[in-house]
Amino acid sequence: MLTAALVFAGVALLINVTPGLDTLLVVRTSISDGRAGGIAASLGVMTGCLAWGIAAAIGLTALLTASHTAYETLRICGALYLVYLGVSALWHARRPAPAEALEPEATEPRGRWAAFRAGLGTNLLNPKAGVFYMSLLPQFMPDGAPMFSTTLLFTAIDLAELVVWYWLVSGVAAALGERLRRPSVRRRLEQFTGIAFLGFAANLAAERP
Repeated sequence: MLTAALVFAGVALLINVTPGLDTLLVVRTSISDGRAGGIAASLGVMTGCLAWGIAAAIGLTALLTASHTAYETLRICGALYLVYLGVSALWHARRPAPAEALEPEATEPRGRWAAFRAGLGTNLLNPKAGVFYMSLLPQFMPDGAPMFSTTLLFTAIDLAELVVWYWLVSGVAAALGERLRRPSVRRRLEQFTGIAFLGFAANLAAERP
């Protein structure tokens, strides 16, 4: 079990640090709303990962591959949500924000709650996340190991890595945000992330199980 856990930890680490949608969301939120916002977004992402891990432990994620309708429904909802995030970012980029609103310290609890919801939504509405837990975790399952407890153990390892990773990412991005106080730079960031979200949406819409 120890060997399997260590090997899984190494593979999961490579996957977690590979730039993707979740990391982009944490970076963008950390730059625009400060580290508190970035951490809120990362907590949303990790809550989604925990939910997928529990679903995998009880066998629910198998529905994503066994049921074409379930996969397609989640895929379409995820793509539409990413379109919403992308359009929202591009809309915000159209109008300059006042200087006082750019301070990371001004991030309100309501804004952090919105960041949490964004992180949770992008993860839970991404069928690839469910397929990841369903297809990757069993490959490291030792013979005779209990499926439920071992899946939860691997999920805990994955979450522990994400805690460290997002802590570092949010800190670096927030520090970068301190240097990017000009509204013009912030608008460029919103434009970039908006286009990136739309790109992820197009990729997810074209995905097939």
